[in-house]
Amino acid sequence: MAAPYYGGGPAPPPAAAPAPVAVVSPQFCAPYVVPLTVTKKAISLSDGDFTVTDANGAVVLRVKGAIFSVRHRRVLLDAAGQPILSMQEKVFSMHNRWEVFRGDSSNASDLLFTAKKSSIIQLKTEMDIFLAANTAQQLCDFKIKGSYFDRSCAFYLGDSNNMIAQMNRQFTVSNVLLGKDTFGVTVFPNVDYVFIAALVVILDEIHRERSD
Repeated sequence: MAAPYYGGGPAPPPAAAPAPVAVVSPQFCAPYVVPLTVTKKAISLSDGDFTVTDANGAVVLRVKGAIFSVRHRRVLLDAAGQPILSMQEKVFSMHNRWEVFRGDSSNASDLLFTAKKSSIIQLKTEMDIFLAANTAQQLCDFKIKGSYFDRSCAFYLGDSNNMIAQMNRQFTVSNVLLGKDTFGVTVFPNVDYVFIAALVVILDEIHRERSD
C-alpha cells in the first residue's frame, strides 16, 4: 500500500527523520509529510472503530475491535480490509502495557513493539515505546508527550527532541452532532505512518480506560 499523497502547502514541511523510521515496513514511509485525519465513532458496537483518511479524503486504514474480549484487542486493516497489525492490552499491567504484532498474529515471534505509560499516575500524557529487539527496555525507542484529553500530543525519537509526528484535535459542530471524534495527525518525512496510527489507537484506549 503506497503512502497517502501530500499536496504541499505554503509552510515549509517538518525536517525528515535522521534515518527512515520503518517500524512496520519501509513501504509506509514517504519522503514527504503525510497528513492523516483520524475519525472515531463516539458509540460503536465493536468498541473503538476508527477510520484513517489521507489529505484527499481517501480511506487508507481502518481499526476494528472485538465486541466481547477479555483483552482489549484491535486490528488495524488496510483500505482493502487486510490486517496489517494487531494490538492487545497485556493483562494485569499497572502501566497499561500494549503489545503490537504483525498481521493478525499474537505470537511472540511476530511482536513489533510494546507501548506503556511512563508512570502509573499522570497529569499529562507520557508514553514509552520499545521495539521488540529492545528486550532490556531500560531506554525507550520512542516517546509520546502531551495531553490526549486535548488531543494534542507529539511523538519523539527516544528521549530526544527529534519529533517524528504530532496530532491535534479537529473540533467541528457537525462532528459533535454526528457523534464523531476527529483529529489530525501529521507524520513527518521518512516516518512509518502505520506505526504512528497504531500509537494513536493505543493512546485512545488508555485514555478511554482512565475515563471509565
